[in-house]
Amino acid sequence: MLLNTKPNQNFDPVLKHVTHTFNQVICSGAAVFVIQNDSVVLEEYIGEQSNKPDARNVQRDTQFHVASVRKSYIGFAVAYAVYTGCIHSIDDLATNYLPGLDETVWKDTTIRHLLTHTHGLTEKEGVICREYPAGEKWTYRQVGIDALTQIVKRTTGQTISQIVHEQVFTPLGFSESDWHAEKNEKLVDIILRSGQDSSWRTSKSTEGDKMNMYVSARELALWGYLHLKEGKVNGEQIVPKEVIKLATSMQSPATIDHNSPQNGFLWFVKDLPAKETEIGERVPRGSYQILGYTGVTLLVIPQEDFVAVRMFNSFGSPEGYDYLQDVRSFGDTVMECLEKGRK
Repeated sequence: MLLNTKPNQNFDPVLKHVTHTFNQVICSGAAVFVIQNDSVVLEEYIGEQSNKPDARNVQRDTQFHVASVRKSYIGFAVAYAVYTGCIHSIDDLATNYLPGLDETVWKDTTIRHLLTHTHGLTEKEGVICREYPAGEKWTYRQVGIDALTQIVKRTTGQTISQIVHEQVFTPLGFSESDWHAEKNEKLVDIILRSGQDSSWRTSKSTEGDKMNMYVSARELALWGYLHLKEGKVNGEQIVPKEVIKLATSMQSPATIDHNSPQNGFLWFVKDLPAKETEIGERVPRGSYQILGYTGVTLLVIPQEDFVAVRMFNSFGSPEGYDYLQDVRSFGDTVMECLEKGRK
């Protein structure tokens, strides 16, 4: 994927914002990568990959743990399954595709509900139970993600990883985006808030179903760029446009509160005004974003032909750090830079 490099000082405030966050959270390294109008306008790397004395500097091939940003790849695989007819409709019941589910607990839960965090299910002591009726509220829970990865594998005969490699990574020559069972020198260490953090887990699975995905800043930005261009890169339609449109358009059911976050296929999308949105107030409608617990953010603004990535190797929010305020202000800072560039 060939892009020009045209550094633009108008985006210095974005670098300043990332550096400020780097100094607020508990981490050792960070990166920022910005694409506008088919050119790389900002690319910077900060700090080291770990706190070890001989730590490798963060650089172009450094791969960050992306945490929940992996869900954009799961959303892509679901969109691919819909496009190819493996999934008939996202309004089908989840139990139609996973007959082993408890029909009483999973009653009325559709694939749409799983994709938009409106399924109303939670897990307590290893048992899935219902918190509220499907489609009634928005709540961020892992239950829906696990079900989606199983549905993709059952309907397509492929794992999330196999689909994404076959459809995107291999055609585009990506070598810095993958699920890893073992660490290597290019992967960052995750800096925990304390020596023991029960929320931190790793996995040996490389199927794309677990939270062990690492991606470089440039390849995460190029993943966003592929979506921005609706699957067409360097004059070639790598991915069907319909797959990208499914994944990044508004899919949340009309039954939820209008102030709840809005989703496409797991992406957060900017549609009507919503008080609980993770996307900055100044970011225009039609934009979409994906976030991770490690502070990683990918923001795509089609109206501005724009992609921005910020990456950290932190884990969670330390005391006094407001994650949602920070990620919203990141988007608003981007818009300030874009508006300044038009003057």
